Amino acid sequence: MTSGGTGIRRSGRAYALQLLYARDGDPATDVTGAAVSWADTFDLEIEPQAQLFARDLVAASTTRGAEIDELITTSSKNWRIDRMSRVDRNILRLGACELLAFHDVPVKVVINEAVELAKRFGTAESSAFVNGVLDRIASAVGRSSES
Repeated sequence: MTSGGTGIRRSGRAYALQLLYARDGDPATDVTGAAVSWADTFDLEIEPQAQLFARDLVAASTTRGAEIDELITTSSKNWRIDRMSRVDRNILRLGACELLAFHDVPVKVVINEAVELAKRFGTAESSAFVNGVLDRIASAVGRSSES
C-alpha cells in the first residue's frame, strides 16, 4: 500500500467520501459493510487496497463520530455542522478522523488530501474552509507541530 496521499490512499479517501455522503443522506445505510460490495456491485474501478482503506476510514469515522463532529463544531467559526454542505461536512469528518486515528499520516498530508477532495467535489469556497477548519482541529488534538 502506498503511503500518505498518493495512489491507493488517495482513491480510498475519495471512495470513503462517497460512502459517507451516501450515509449522510440515509443514516440507516451500513456504509462500512457496503464499502467492498458497492465497488463490485456498481463495477467501480477501485483497487482492493483502496476499498479496504476506505472501509477503515469509514469505520473509524463512524466509531468516533460524536467526537469528530464535536471537534468540527468547535473548530469551525460561526458554522453549525448541520448547516455545512454535505460534501464539506464529510470531507471534514474524514480529515478529522485521520488526524485522530491515523497517526502514520503526516498532518500536512491529511490537510492537503482533504483540500484536494474539496477542490474536486466541493464549491469554490470549500478548499479554503476545509483547510482552516482542519488546521484548527490539528492544533486541538495536538498534532499541529507535526510535518
